[in-house]
Amino acid sequence: MNQQDNEPSKQDPVDHEGPLPFGDLVEEVSEGGKKVRHRGVYLLPNLFTTGALFGGFYAIVSAMNGNFTHAAIAIFVSMLLDGMDGRVARMTNTQSAFGEQYDSLADMVSFGVAPALVVFSWVLQDLGRWGWAAAFIYMACAALRLARFNTQIGVVDKKYFIGLASPAAASVVAGMVWVWSSVVPQSPWGVVVASVTALTGLLMVSNFHYTSFKSMDFRGRVPFGFMLLVVLVFASLIIYQEQGVFAIAVLYALSAPAIKGVKSLFGGSKKTEEGK
Repeated sequence: MNQQDNEPSKQDPVDHEGPLPFGDLVEEVSEGGKKVRHRGVYLLPNLFTTGALFGGFYAIVSAMNGNFTHAAIAIFVSMLLDGMDGRVARMTNTQSAFGEQYDSLADMVSFGVAPALVVFSWVLQDLGRWGWAAAFIYMACAALRLARFNTQIGVVDKKYFIGLASPAAASVVAGMVWVWSSVVPQSPWGVVVASVTALTGLLMVSNFHYTSFKSMDFRGRVPFGFMLLVVLVFASLIIYQEQGVFAIAVLYALSAPAIKGVKSLFGGSKKTEEGK
């Protein structure tokens, strides 16, 4: 019998059975222009992704128990871990298709489902169907945002995000809960919370271009006064933690629509003057 007969062909199903009853993962990657199969997953980047996923789960459980401060903080911790998993994967050359899909699913839980359920448990449930609708709009838009992002990898300019990124959107909702977690806003403030939640969701599926900060050169030199500004910002965040984080999140969420509006206003005026 030929030795090649023992080797599985590309058409043959891959045996995923391993030492444990949960099976194994066989992933085909490109190395040196050749397709190579590897068993298992990379540990380090997926640990950060799992931590981010746990943060979203913890936020949901905390909100169910009425601890909205811990729920909001857990979402921000998920943001930090989510920002590290991709960088760790690139630094250690451990990128994989599995990691990308796992990260996207974790983002859906931590920045889609968790913020919607946290703000719903906090205020929106008192608004009845309107509260249900606002929370669902946010969660559905997060899913649409992530699906669109996954299909546009390698196509759009990495300097910008098309639509508000889901972690940034989650920071707006979680920041709002964190600032006023000790009170339950009554009408009409409950309607304001619902409106902010729904509008934040719509920003995720908008065509506004948000800067991704990926083109910034952190290794370059900056004026000495800039470092003084950084110190003052950190000092302000120490004093006004919740309010400072929430303000930064809101300013970033409004930055793209504001820039678009200014360009449209002055660009339209310039075209009008040229046409005269």
